Amino acid sequence: MILTGAEIFTEVLVEQGVDVLFGYPGGAVLNLYDALYAYQDKITHVMTAHEQGAAHAADGYARATGKTGVVLATSGPGATNLVTGIATAYMDSVPMVAITGNVGTSLIGRDSFQEVYIAGITMPITKHNFVVRHVEELADVLREAFRIANTGRKGPVLVDIPKDITAAKANFVSKQPIFPVYETKLDPAELAHVATIINGAQRPIVYFGGGVMASEAGEELRTLLEKAEIPATYTIMAAGVLGYGEALNLGLLGMHGNSTTNRAVAEADVVIAIGTRFSDRVALNTETFAKKATIIQIDIDPSEINKNVEIDFSLVGDVKDILAKLMPLIQKNTHTDWMECIHTWQAQDYRPKDDDSRLMPHQIIGTACELAGEDAVYVTDVGQHQMWAAKFIHHLKPRSFLTSGGLGTMGFGYGAAIGAQMAVGNNRPVVMFTGDGSFHMNLNEACTAVSYNLPIITVILNNTVLGMVRQWQTTFYGKRYSSTDPHRKTNFVKVAEGFGAKGYHCENLAEFKAAFEQALQQTGPVWIECVIDKDEKVLPMIPAGGSVENIMMS
Repeated sequence: MILTGAEIFTEVLVEQGVDVLFGYPGGAVLNLYDALYAYQDKITHVMTAHEQGAAHAADGYARATGKTGVVLATSGPGATNLVTGIATAYMDSVPMVAITGNVGTSLIGRDSFQEVYIAGITMPITKHNFVVRHVEELADVLREAFRIANTGRKGPVLVDIPKDITAAKANFVSKQPIFPVYETKLDPAELAHVATIINGAQRPIVYFGGGVMASEAGEELRTLLEKAEIPATYTIMAAGVLGYGEALNLGLLGMHGNSTTNRAVAEADVVIAIGTRFSDRVALNTETFAKKATIIQIDIDPSEINKNVEIDFSLVGDVKDILAKLMPLIQKNTHTDWMECIHTWQAQDYRPKDDDSRLMPHQIIGTACELAGEDAVYVTDVGQHQMWAAKFIHHLKPRSFLTSGGLGTMGFGYGAAIGAQMAVGNNRPVVMFTGDGSFHMNLNEACTAVSYNLPIITVILNNTVLGMVRQWQTTFYGKRYSSTDPHRKTNFVKVAEGFGAKGYHCENLAEFKAAFEQALQQTGPVWIECVIDKDEKVLPMIPAGGSVENIMMS
């Protein structure tokens, strides 16, 4: 059938299973929005306050579901406002298709109104990007974008569509979406050798990252751990893969990880790194990381092998597939002495002190988890609150902790929470932890949550300063607090009410508990401001480039 480019666009979205789209209209995409008007029964369009919020929402939707998030923006500033959101998704390997409009093909290269070369701007932060020059290629380009975004190591893809392409007509033939299964090709001898190393380990540890989540390999990982009695530690991108309190779950690794996890890696004789890239915030000093261990790296991206840390053996391919192939070769085992050693270290771990008379971050987070229940989805911005959340949230399920890991994007949280709430529906609580610094960056998206009546509970840990930067200034810069106290007077309760949301102010744990219980009964968005001390620190901490020997407990 003969359709316009705009109609082809909407048909392909439906064909690819897209039922939620985040975006903001503008001149270059008016034809696309006109076509979306006719598809309201199939595609819900969520209009955010800002294109960056839309990109983060598409990202949050993808993280919460495993599906490809989709964002739409107009040309010029609309397109450039997506850049931070695209980069956030790229650093964390999140599948996203970003669609931008552009000026007509005859105007490209003439510095036309709201013209930018968005394909060039985003080339370093996308898996691939396309500029559509002919309407006849539009459908297949869009299909390829979805395939690339969610195949192999996942990530964002951008499609730039000039306005005249959306108006031009071409024949359209619907196709079933094709998502090729990634084929993992392993040398049986290499696989057997890796299994032999694991079977012979006396002090093994698994260190895993977001690749386990992306591959949906949580159960395969747990089977490995339980069969061979191997303790595990994880990066912030993998929080929730193992349940809070599982016996073999040692917790977070790296700069703000537990002393036990960092010590276990330092003392291990075999480290099995699964779906992780040895980030500098985790491996810290790459020259001394796990120096006593034989390191085995399992990852889908061959470019990550030996990139940051020199490893001994590698298995390249899909994590779920590799673990399934590896398991028959793994012997049932116990490591009694190793586990006793770890339990001794755990007894000496840093533990924050409770204080019901004032608000302590770990108690705020613990109380929220108790009240929200096991089905809650947690979202964070970036800063001290993010690290506290990663450490103290009672993670129980995969895809229930959404945070910006690689890029560390302040302002990520509210857009991502909107995407998560659209993904999971209003029957599952979405709780966002933020700091006053991060929240000021994108709190304008509260109007979006109000417009769509999304019951997102936002917990604002307000210490009136840029807490993480101030912590570094305290520790490493002689308490020279340069530009970390913005002297803001924001009344979060009144601002929430101004947007049409509900606001609470809390100064002790009893007040917070009462506010959170009431928030769970609301049908729309709620903000809960929690006043905390500006000198609260995220502890323990290992300085950048340090090792467990440099760990700080105060």
